[in-house]
Amino acid sequence: MKKQIHSRRYFLKIAGIVPCAIMAESSAATKLYLTSKSKHHGFSVGSGKRPHIFLVTADMISPDCYLPSREMSRHLDLKNIRSIGQEGARFDNALTTTPLCGPARASLFTGTYPPYLTNGERAPMGMKVDLAKEDIIFQEFLRRSGYNTKHVGKCHVGIEKFQDAFRENMDSWDRWAPPLLDDDDYVKFLKEKRVKPPVYKKELRGLQADRKNPGNSLGGWIQQGNGKPFPLEAQYSMYLAEKALDKMDAALEQNPSGPLYIELDFFDPHQPFSIPAGFEKRAEQLRKLDKLPESYNRIKQNNFQPQEDEPEIYPLYRRYWGAYDAQLVKDYRVANFLQMEVVDKAVGKLLNGIKERGLWDDSVVIFCGDHGEMNGRLGMFDKGVYFQPDIFRIPLYIKLPQHMKQQRNEFQEPVSIMDISQTILDCAQIKAPTHTDGKSLLPILKRTGKRHKLTQLFQTGWHIGVNYGVGIHLYDDPKHHWFYGYNIATGKEELYNMTVDDSVNLIDNPAYKAIHQNAVLKMAELLQQDRRWLGYWSTFRLHKPEMLPRSEEDMQMFVPKKD
Repeated sequence: MKKQIHSRRYFLKIAGIVPCAIMAESSAATKLYLTSKSKHHGFSVGSGKRPHIFLVTADMISPDCYLPSREMSRHLDLKNIRSIGQEGARFDNALTTTPLCGPARASLFTGTYPPYLTNGERAPMGMKVDLAKEDIIFQEFLRRSGYNTKHVGKCHVGIEKFQDAFRENMDSWDRWAPPLLDDDDYVKFLKEKRVKPPVYKKELRGLQADRKNPGNSLGGWIQQGNGKPFPLEAQYSMYLAEKALDKMDAALEQNPSGPLYIELDFFDPHQPFSIPAGFEKRAEQLRKLDKLPESYNRIKQNNFQPQEDEPEIYPLYRRYWGAYDAQLVKDYRVANFLQMEVVDKAVGKLLNGIKERGLWDDSVVIFCGDHGEMNGRLGMFDKGVYFQPDIFRIPLYIKLPQHMKQQRNEFQEPVSIMDISQTILDCAQIKAPTHTDGKSLLPILKRTGKRHKLTQLFQTGWHIGVNYGVGIHLYDDPKHHWFYGYNIATGKEELYNMTVDDSVNLIDNPAYKAIHQNAVLKMAELLQQDRRWLGYWSTFRLHKPEMLPRSEEDMQMFVPKKD
């Protein structure tokens, strides 16, 4: 009997994976399933041209780095990241769902509100911290529809879902900070470049609550273990970019005609910083240009004591970071800016690689963050479980392929991190019936449709301390944008003007009484519309009865509400 040699196309067809070239042969959408044997999670793929897709994320980016209204954004050298927006589009009011790495990434990948509100490292027993098997992420649809999916960098949502989406192509780490010297490939990478592992040349440390003894390490400037300068090309973000290029080349070898999806998730500019050699003069330039936030000066003048208008979680975070020394805050901000410029160098390495391989014109390229950074404001670094809006902002840049004919490149209208996954699926001609809270941005990018005003809730949970809360934003136009947060345990509220830098809590300012009232009514409306938020509603109405319409409803919820 003659042995039959099956083609790659044959195997993909029987597995339910149909590459782009096959789909183009049919004028009708192709029906597929994430699990072919059980016919679960069905979706369809259109017959249009499908682009390559590159998603690049960076961790915890301050609006100081990218928001046009911020003074320092005009001085940072981020030409590679900005080039994505210049050829594509820039969104100045992109917002995350929750300001913590794991939950925010869960929203990015699922297109829904996060199923958990804490990072795994700090979660006590009994709390969910990873995506579950039933939590579908958009990369799964890409892989099953014929994309060669590959990943490099941070995961932090649980390895199991990335195994579903990338299989043996997965190359991620599931923790808040990079593995560095327990990353075997990075150790090999350093040896090949004849570079000794990094050690700190100048390390930034906060102070403990006694304001004397060293506290948390914030990272800083690095050198080789032998005292020699640590080169930029050997820094971890540059290594991740080079690794992504290697995976791109592998994908092109494996399937030259099929579409590829490359995801590169940087840890930088998240602290602890690791700034290589070559940025010394740049540090001095930025130091001269930068000014301490006014809110930091005000907190310091008050000897870092609790403010009358702030929830208790704020002084807790100030004790954690120990930013009692103004010089430390100056050094931190400069280090933050330099680390962002390192990220830009690494992004440039990837973008140049895409262009050199002739893929740029046929590719979707997206750069975004997962959440924001305080950058010294209110005497704090990093992010947390409170509602100062800098930690809910993210950068977002999207470039479409030439054949999609992008028509608009600057957006002030608020958009969500949950929209990114749906935009990617839309570009890939994938229609999945799975519920999502995000909406595709493709219609407004191409000017083929309108977008409804973003009505999104924002949540806090467990991080350094526990502070469950829910917030909303109110957007009328670029000059009138408000952020309102409700802290459940205490009932304390926060109200911020998002159009100004270093926004302060305006909740007790009588000039904003009408905006406060409007925010309370809007919050009540949204909390009652969706059963997911009834837990918030049960306490909100008890804290704010004087501002809500009178109700004789049984607040025990003894009779379950119907869906």
